[in-house]
Amino acid sequence: MQQKQPLTIDASHQNPIAQILPRSPIISSHHAGWNGIHLEYHRQPAHEMPEYCIPHHTLSIGLRYGAKEFRVNGHLLRDFVVGNVGICPANQSLSTQAYGNAEFILLTVDPTQFAQTAYESIDTENIEIVPQIWGFDPLIYQMSLALKHELESSELDSKLYAESMATALSVHLLRRYSAHQQVIKDYPGGLPKYKLREAIAYINEHLEQNITLAEIANLLQMSPHYFATLFKQSTGLAPHQYITQCRIEQAKKLLANPELTIVEICQQVGFQSQSHFTKVFRKYTATTPKVYRKR
Repeated sequence: MQQKQPLTIDASHQNPIAQILPRSPIISSHHAGWNGIHLEYHRQPAHEMPEYCIPHHTLSIGLRYGAKEFRVNGHLLRDFVVGNVGICPANQSLSTQAYGNAEFILLTVDPTQFAQTAYESIDTENIEIVPQIWGFDPLIYQMSLALKHELESSELDSKLYAESMATALSVHLLRRYSAHQQVIKDYPGGLPKYKLREAIAYINEHLEQNITLAEIANLLQMSPHYFATLFKQSTGLAPHQYITQCRIEQAKKLLANPELTIVEICQQVGFQSQSHFTKVFRKYTATTPKVYRKR
C-alpha cells in the first residue's frame, strides 16, 4: 500500500496556512512586502491538522491555550506555558491536534535567505536546524511579539524592521538550534571608514525608496549580519534605526518648504503611510509635522 505523502503548503499563497487550519489569521504580513520572513497571528478553535510540511523553517509561539494538553506528531504534551516555542525545519513533516482554543504566532523563515545571513562564518551547504516540539526561548518569544506589534502599528512601513529582525532571528537559530556547531564570529571595530561612507551615501540617496538591509550589505559585499553588526558599532544605531533617523531629519528640512504638502514630504522620505509618518515624527521631535512646520 502506497504511503500517503504529507500535504506541502504553498508558502507563496496569500494565506498558506488556510489549507490546514479552520480559520484565517487575524493579521498577516502578506501585504506588508516582508523579505525572508513571514508572520501570522492566529486564534483557532479546537482542530486537527493533517500531516503537512512547509518549505520554510517554521516557528510556532504559543500565547494562550484553552485545554490542558495537545498533541504534536503523536506525542501528547501537557501543561502549556505562554511563550512555548516549537521549531520545525523546512520540508519536515508535522501534524498537530489542539483540544481547545489556541492563540499563537507563526513565523516562517526563508531557508535560502536564512543561509546567507552570516555566510562569512558558516558553511552554507551544511546547515541543519534541530526540530523542537516543546520548549521555551525568551528571545524568540520577545522577537515574535515585537514583529506582531510592528505589523499592527505600521504595516506598510514595517519591511526594513522585519528584515532586520529576520537577520537577528536567523543568527539566533544558527547559534542555538543548529545540528552542526556554527561559530558566528563577533566582529569588533566597526566598518572601515570608506565602507561606512558608502553605506551612508547610499542611504541618503535612496531615502524615498524601500531600502533593504540586503541591498546595502550586497553593495558593501558582506552578509546582512556582518554589515548590521559593524554598522551599529560605527554609528551606535541599528541600520533600520539610522535610516528612520535620516528620514525624519530630511523631513524636517522639507517642512521648511511651504510648497510641499505633508503627504508629498511623507512620500519623499520613504514613508508609505502618512499616519505612521506622523507617529514616528512625533516620537523623534515630540510634535507633529503640521505643528513643526508652523514654528
